[in-house]
Parts: sequence; C-alpha cells; structure tokens
Amino acid sequence: MAQLYTKTKLYLEANSKTWDDTKVSLQDNSDGNGDFISSWSYDIAQPTAEQLASYESAATTAEALQTVLNNRANDYPSIADQLDKIYHSGIDEWKKVIKATKDKYPKWVK
Repeated sequence: MAQLYTKTKLYLEANSKTWDDTKVSLQDNSDGNGDFISSWSYDIAQPTAEQLASYESAATTAEALQTVLNNRANDYPSIADQLDKIYHSGIDEWKKVIKATKDKYPKWVK
C-alpha cells in the first residue's frame, strides 16, 4: 500500500500545486488508525479518502521508481571514481560499470 504522503503529493500535483510543509501536515497517532492529514491550508479542497485511494496505483509506481533511483544512487561509484575509470579504461569500460548497476536495479519491474 502506498504512503499517504505520496498519494497526497500526487493529488496536489494533479491540481497544479506543489507540496508545502507550511500548508499540509500528516500525522500518525500510533493508535492503529494510520496516517491522516492533520492540517490543510491550500486553496483547494482537502482530498477525501476516496480521492486519495484513486492515486493508489500511481503512488505505488512512483514509490517503486524512487526506490530504484535510490538504490542506483547508492550503488554507483563516486563521480571521482567514475572519472578515474573513464581516464584509465575509457568510456566503454565505464559504460559497463554503469550498465551493471542499471541492470541490477531496472526502472520498470513487473
């Protein structure tokens, strides 16, 4: 199940708004009821549970893509090491190193 943050962010973007911590707050009271929007001061209506639920699939996809991008960022060699690889081994060898990470963490997993 996608995070409330992601679904709320997608709702805002669909309404030509951007996330602003001064206009929206999410909260979890640790009472087993999960996260909820605790404050909302945008000039559009606060989304209903049904509206947020409609973003479930898109939010799940966005979160999966973000996980892939984070994994890749953590796995890639530092820029200094990449430049060193290019200098000593050439572009083709550098591409092999990058491709190994891209193959390890493909963007579009089914």
